[in-house]
Amino acid sequence: MDAKSNEIPAVRDLLKAFADLAGAVITIDALHTQSDTAQVILGRHADYVMTVKGNMPTLFRQLKKLPWAKVPAASAVTKDHGRRARRTIKVVLAPAWVGFAGAAQVAQLRRTVTKNGKKTVEVVYLITSDRKAGPAVLAAWVRGHWEIENKLHWVRDVTYQEDKSLVRTGNAPRVMATLRSLAISLLRLDGHANIAAANRHHARDPQRTLTLLQTS
Repeated sequence: MDAKSNEIPAVRDLLKAFADLAGAVITIDALHTQSDTAQVILGRHADYVMTVKGNMPTLFRQLKKLPWAKVPAASAVTKDHGRRARRTIKVVLAPAWVGFAGAAQVAQLRRTVTKNGKKTVEVVYLITSDRKAGPAVLAAWVRGHWEIENKLHWVRDVTYQEDKSLVRTGNAPRVMATLRSLAISLLRLDGHANIAAANRHHARDPQRTLTLLQTS
């Protein structure tokens, strides 16, 4: 993105690079829950799933006031790494007052996570242009989005400390970002779930890294 710009117009420019996204469903971070961005997605013949959080306080409050207690819920439970997560989703047709480009359905998604005896609850709201997607499908799309976030972006930010990098001029940031993604992909293909542990494993013996590069 341009130095004096931000992610929001950059994402729109990226979407415009695709002439046709017919049949695709675009999931996107809450920062990009913008009607203009929705218009760009719809213009590429795709559908969207957008998250409404505190960064859109008015819409968040309006969606929160809907009679969710009367709406049937669908729930799913997952367990991994000592964490138990229950995701409960309720879906209704988008009210006319939403005024969001292409909005067909809205949903309430409640995540209840229990880890080491501590329970946390997060409630977010979703807007989608897909008229036919049921609760289970919407929940799967959102979960898939966060799997990408957790498996790639979080690893780059935390394990590789990308945000702290002092490489900021010319094409160097793009090159380094590509190399980080390449390293993560190679380690994933090699069967590693914990990238930090995989880095330590290969750092102890450079021959392991050479073998990985030659066999991937």
